[in-house]
Amino acid sequence: MSGLPGGLVTFLFSDIEGSTRLVKALRDRYPQVLAEHRRLVRAAIAAHGGHEVDMQGDGFFVAFGGATQAVLCALEVQRALAAHRWPAGAGVRVRIGVHTGQAVLTGDGYTGVAVHRAARICAAARGGQVLISQTTQDVVEDQEEEELGFTLVDVGEYRLKGLDRPVRLFRLAAAGLDPVRAAEGGAERAAGGACMVSRLC
Repeated sequence: MSGLPGGLVTFLFSDIEGSTRLVKALRDRYPQVLAEHRRLVRAAIAAHGGHEVDMQGDGFFVAFGGATQAVLCALEVQRALAAHRWPAGAGVRVRIGVHTGQAVLTGDGYTGVAVHRAARICAAARGGQVLISQTTQDVVEDQEEEELGFTLVDVGEYRLKGLDRPVRLFRLAAAGLDPVRAAEGGAERAAGGACMVSRLC
């Protein structure tokens, strides 16, 4: 896979919350909903210079050369999905996780701890929410996030499955986004106030 950014890369993972429920509810209309979801997400990826690394089912794995571009892409995805008129009143709610780290390029994409960390952060989010690592927040903060039309709200430290140390997460806050809390419904309180997220992205 050519053209992928190297060095310090920002990874974005997304997937549809409750996709099995949607499949059962929509039946033969679900393929149309899935196609519309993919179209909207890919439009946002292209608009912000992202690279689609992988797509399985309803989930995307995307790489960006810049952290701000990844956050703006996530914001555009959530706004586009919220504004879209879905058939049969279907509510498509996507969770997104964003993390910046050193890229380990392989023949067909990326591997390494940074990729797994981004996936676990995605798993900690709720539908309609974007969670961002402190590493990404540090990069974006240098660019005066208020001028970009969003803020990053500190939601505390969480202990994510498969990672040795708790990670501090930030919630993307902007007009048109749900103010839902992090790791709600998919996490258990752990010692010291951290959370153990049991599901994977």
